Amino acid sequence: MNMIPVSSSNLVAVGYDSSTATLRIAFHSGVYDYYNVPQNIFEGLLNASSKGKYHHAFIKNSYRYSKVR
Repeated sequence: MNMIPVSSSNLVAVGYDSSTATLRIAFHSGVYDYYNVPQNIFEGLLNASSKGKYHHAFIKNSYRYSKVR
């Protein structure tokens, strides 16, 4: 999965696999995969002025996730 570096105090990079609808987010504290995430949510994250606030509002408690590393 290609990871895109982002400007954020909490997030380092994000990636998306459209074939599995998996969103990967690299935080300073670790890397997490979020499952069954629509592509528009990924695009919203990329375009958000605050990546951390967007993650908290639309992703964190809305999708199943697991820590990758």
